[in-house]
Amino acid sequence: MKITSTHKKLLLVLLATTAAGVSPNLFVVAQAGYSTLHHLAIVILFPSLLVLAILYILARFWEYTDVHSQIRNGIIAGLVATVGLELVRHIGFSLGGMPGDMPKLLGVLLFDRFAQGPSTWSTVAGYAYHFWNGAAFGILFSLIFGRARIWLATGYGILIGVGFMVSPVAIALGVGYFGVDFGWGFAATVTLAHIAYGLILGTVLVRLNGKAVSLLSRIRELF
Repeated sequence: MKITSTHKKLLLVLLATTAAGVSPNLFVVAQAGYSTLHHLAIVILFPSLLVLAILYILARFWEYTDVHSQIRNGIIAGLVATVGLELVRHIGFSLGGMPGDMPKLLGVLLFDRFAQGPSTWSTVAGYAYHFWNGAAFGILFSLIFGRARIWLATGYGILIGVGFMVSPVAIALGVGYFGVDFGWGFAATVTLAHIAYGLILGTVLVRLNGKAVSLLSRIRELF
C-alpha cells in the first residue's frame, strides 16, 4: 500500500493525541501505587513533551497547517479553560469543598517532598503541571473533535471530572469515590469546575478552530 500524505497526516494526529494523553494519566498512575509522580515525570512526562513538540514542528514543516493549528488552538483553549476551572475550584476549596489544594499537592509529589511539605518551587511546578494537563485535554479535544460544539465540550469536561472522581486519586485523597467519605461539596466542586472548563474550552475552540475536521473525518478520508 502506498503511503500518501493523508496517511502521514493521520499518523501524526494519532501520535500527537497519544503524546498529549500521557500527562493527565500520570497522576492517576502514581496514585494507584505503580510509581511515584516524581519518577514518572522524569522517565515518561518529559519525553512525551519532547515528542509532542517534535510532532508540532513536523506538522509545520510538512505544511499540515490544519493539524498544526489544532494543536496550538487546543493548548490555548485548554489553558484559558483551566483558568475558569481554577476559579471554581478555588472557591470550592475556600468553602471546604476540597480536602486540600490540588496544585500544591501535585508540586509536592513532583518534587518528592511529601515529608517536607510544599515549597515555592514545588508549588510553581504543581500549578505548571496542573495547567499543562488542562492544555493537554484541550489538545485531545481539538484533534479528536475539531471545531465541534460547545455542548460536546461541556460533556467532555464533565466526563473528565467524573473520571477524576472514580479514579485511584479519589481513594488516595481519602474522600472515596465521588467524595462520599468527605461530603457533597467535593462532587459539587469537581463537577462545577469541570463544567466551567468544558464551557470555556468549547467556546474558545468554536472560534479558533474554524472548519477544523474531526479525527473520525480524517479516518474516513482513507476509505
